[in-house]
Amino acid sequence: MKDLNKNPWTTLSKKSVYGNPWIEVSHREVLNPSGGNGIYGVVHFKNIAVGVIPLDENLNTWIVGQYRYTLNKYSWENPQGGAIIGTEPLEGAKRELLEETGLTAKKWTPILEGHTSNSVTDECAITYLAQDLTIGEAEPEETEDLVLRKLPFQEVFEMALKGEITDLFAVSSIFKLQFMLEKGLL
Repeated sequence: MKDLNKNPWTTLSKKSVYGNPWIEVSHREVLNPSGGNGIYGVVHFKNIAVGVIPLDENLNTWIVGQYRYTLNKYSWENPQGGAIIGTEPLEGAKRELLEETGLTAKKWTPILEGHTSNSVTDECAITYLAQDLTIGEAEPEETEDLVLRKLPFQEVFEMALKGEITDLFAVSSIFKLQFMLEKGLL
């Protein structure tokens, strides 16, 4: 039987071609699994992506809208951001929830862990369900021009189904929570 944990790729060289406080892009010369020469570009993230789905006792949630520079279009998402690798992701999630919505929560449940676009990046992502909420003032960063909406979670799920929410980190988190609610797993 094939050893699924054995890496069939060989890295011959690695050169950093770009870096900033959030990412490093490297060019790599490799031997592919069949032994042929090849190249690989890797985007290394210096943060873990953290997302939050706040949910009140009436199954309402909050989504955040903002114009995404990379897409050149407006995007609706659950509150999300980053936690520096080596720090506790939950602390990053708490910070992002407060910054983007003004909410704090007493109950936190991890609902999703995954990788984003794993063919080109090593980014890890974690989403938490935040409950037992207290409403306060949002504290957005200077780069964030946010619109905050409070909606029934079911309406947000429908937005994801219709393609009105396209951020795959948000969509997968919303679908996972919908599944957990339907199955009574919370």
